[in-house]
Amino acid sequence: MHTCAAGRCVRKRDMSFTALELCAGGGGQALGLEMAGFHHAAAVEYEPQFCTTLRTNRPHWNVMQQDIRALKPNDFTGLDLLAAGVPCPPFSIAGKQLGSDDERDMFPAALALIKGARPRGVLFENVQGLASAKFTEYRQKLLTSLSKLGYQPEWRVLQAADYGVSQLRPRFILIALRARDAECFRWPSPQPKPPTVGEMLVDLMGANGWRAAEMWAQRANRIAPTVVGGSKKHGGPDLGPNAC
Repeated sequence: MHTCAAGRCVRKRDMSFTALELCAGGGGQALGLEMAGFHHAAAVEYEPQFCTTLRTNRPHWNVMQQDIRALKPNDFTGLDLLAAGVPCPPFSIAGKQLGSDDERDMFPAALALIKGARPRGVLFENVQGLASAKFTEYRQKLLTSLSKLGYQPEWRVLQAADYGVSQLRPRFILIALRARDAECFRWPSPQPKPPTVGEMLVDLMGANGWRAAEMWAQRANRIAPTVVGGSKKHGGPDLGPNAC
């Protein structure tokens, strides 16, 4: 973790930060933030089965089954970070890419919470379709809105496989920080080649005594294709060779 003190950036290993996680899903991003030193004021998710997953794996978390449009910003003032993986179908190449005309576009709701709660920083994650030329105007409006709220926003498309994840999963990542914190922020550097699926999962595959786990791992000798989350409108999750 980095913070600023007396005009310089210093590393703090024992600091605790607060985060509000919107559209938390099964908790992948929230777990990453927990590992980075964040304490969750709440993890908000609309789908009941995802909330069950969150509560089962993190019973001490404040898991809220709720539409983020119903949240009250004043309940979350004083946050260090508002993080959101808002629904991707409005921008995904797997869908119609309706953007702001899609009823599932939750960026306006997230911006309303940011305006009211005034967190120290913002993290948005979405599909790389949001980085395409088709959404240049939408993207610029998002950046302008954050700038007007006093943040310095910037974005990149990061490939998960470059950071130790055994999956081809490029994601649009937007970071928006206030000026003092923005001085200390650095994008992560790509890491060495990630482990194969076999190397990553062989212990789990053999946990119940499956004798062929090692043989399976030798054949699962690549990283995985993108895991496509799907949606209720196009039949649910599947595996696909292309990114969303």
